[in-house]
Parts: sequence; structure tokens; C-alpha cells
Amino acid sequence: MAGRLADRLADRLARSLRRRAVPDLLSLSLPAAIGLFAASAAVIAIAGVVMANTADRLADRTGLGEAITGGVLLGASTSLSGFVTSVSTAAQGHPDLALGNAVGGITAQTFFLAIADIVYRRANLEHAAASITNLMQGVLLIALLSLPIGATLMPPWQVLGVHPLTLVVVVAYVAGVRLASQAGRDPLWGPKETSETMLDTPDEAVGGRRTLTILILRFLLLVAVVGLAGYTIGQAGLVISSETGMAEGLVGALLTAVSTSLPELVTTIAAVRRGALTLAVGGIIGGNTFDVLLVAASDAAYREGSIYHQVSSLPIFILAMTIVMTAVLLLGLLRREKYGIANIGFESVLLIVIYFLGTGYLVWVN
Repeated sequence: MAGRLADRLADRLARSLRRRAVPDLLSLSLPAAIGLFAASAAVIAIAGVVMANTADRLADRTGLGEAITGGVLLGASTSLSGFVTSVSTAAQGHPDLALGNAVGGITAQTFFLAIADIVYRRANLEHAAASITNLMQGVLLIALLSLPIGATLMPPWQVLGVHPLTLVVVVAYVAGVRLASQAGRDPLWGPKETSETMLDTPDEAVGGRRTLTILILRFLLLVAVVGLAGYTIGQAGLVISSETGMAEGLVGALLTAVSTSLPELVTTIAAVRRGALTLAVGGIIGGNTFDVLLVAASDAAYREGSIYHQVSSLPIFILAMTIVMTAVLLLGLLRREKYGIANIGFESVLLIVIYFLGTGYLVWVN
């Protein structure tokens, strides 16, 4: 019964999209699609700057702390554009672009931490932003990334219209975030403080209810803008793939993924410049963890069976590459090298090398 209801809702959504917006966008010429793609990416980047400032102030005023706010509030909201891109394209029957966008965004955002480390010149970013919550989120991310790979090796079972491991991803995410939050509130061990350690301390007193309401409304407005831009990016990506002959998975992994991940890059750089280092790292790791839910949502939106059994090997390769990159990042957060090559940590150097070698290989084979 629930599976049939999900099918009817998905069919209704697809018909509504086709009737209203999709025909107009999918009928764009290649130059128009590229222009729309670039304009949407610019909107996402600009909105991300304001979103970083607002999230940092919300972290201080609500008392949630930068790691949890960065990992959940900022991470989820800046991932919204990618979420809309993956779900809308999966509902239209394009599994490679949907899943390529979801997992490609995680890879790009991990790479963005290396860029943020270059921007932060005082010391290695992973040394200064010491947080047990970020470590917990990173371990959770590796576990979640392993589940879709396992799903591809299992039979194409479905429960409530989705693969069973899709349900496990959602449950594991909720449980893992709760565990990370508890560890942050009552840690049994913590990082050693050094002269370069930037502690998570509020930089303003808790304000009144009116100010908090304004911050929340501003944040929700930015979320809506980013979500709309994410939808247009996905539709423009379909046109670009169709007109140029590029594989949909490659368009998703490199073009739409990087474009919809611009909020993470912009908010991370902005947070680093504001001195909110824990928020910067937490926003990336938490955003990556949330982005695994894009895979689950794509499976739910794709109505032609298990999405894990309809995609090419490209998204699976990216998943494996991202697990390696996340492990390298965790090693850097644990080792906390104070100064390294060009004043960045060994983990940032490795992230840059792995990202360019991996994406270069994808371009070469596709």
C-alpha cells in the first residue's frame, strides 16, 4: 500500500514538473542552458556568503555551537541545491546524473577543505579547528558512504518503493548525528589546546527573540533561493549533457556537483575569514554527511527500480574515492600537523592530489 502511494505521488510530481517548468527548461538551446547554468551557480555562491554569516550568528544565539550548527544547519541548508538537483533529475529518469551529482558533491566539498586550508595562513586548518564532533561526523560519513556501495552488490530488492539499504542510510544518519551531538555536549576526551587552536566560543551575547526570529526568517529565505537555483542547475545540466554528448554521470559529478557545492566553498572561506574555523570544517563534513541522504532521496524519487542497479560504475568509483579522501581528512584531524608543506597539512596536499587524479581519470575514461 505504502509503495503504491509513493509511486502515485512520484508520478503526480513528475507530471506536474513536465506540465509546468520542465518543457521550457529542457527546450533551451545550448548557449541558453550554459547561461542559465552560470547564472544559477552565481546565485548559489552569493547566497552562500550571507548564509555563512547568518549560520554563525545562529550558532552563537541558540547556543548550539559551531560544530553542530555547521554540521547540521549549515551543512543541510547549503546542500539543498544539490538535493533538489538530484531528486528532480532522478524523478525524470536520469539515475546517472542524479547519483553522480550527489556523490560528486561530497568529493568536491572535501576538496574545498584543502582550499580553505590554503586560505587560512596562520596554521594548518585541521590543527586549529579541533572538535570531537567533527571527528564523529567524519567517521559517520565513511560508514554512510559504504552503504550505497554495498547496495550495488545486493539483489535489487525494494521495501516501500526503495532499496532496504536506503532506509538504513536514513536511520543511520539520524542516529549518527544524535551520537555526535551527545559527544560534543559531554566529551570524554578532547584535543590538546595549542597557541593556534581556535576554540568554539560565541562572539556575541544571546540576543532577544525578535533578533533570533529575523535571523531564522533570513536563513529560510536564503534556503528557498538556493533550492530554486539547484533545480535550474539540474535542468540546465540535462540540456548540456544532451547537446554536447557528455555522459550524464560525468556532467553530474563534475558540472552540477561542483556548481551546487559552491555554497560550501563560499561559506567555508567566509567562515575561515571570520575566524569560525570549527564552523568551516563542520559545515563541510556535516554537509557531506547530509549529502549521503541525497543518494537515499534519489532512490526514492527514481521509480524504475533500485537506482543502485541502474547507474554506471562512475558514481561507484566516486564513492570509493570519497571514502579514501574522508579517511585522509580524519588522519589530518587526528594528527593535527601544525605547519606543513606551504603551511598546509599533509592531508590537504593528499586531498588535492587524490581529487585531481580521480577526476582526471573519470574525464579520460568517459
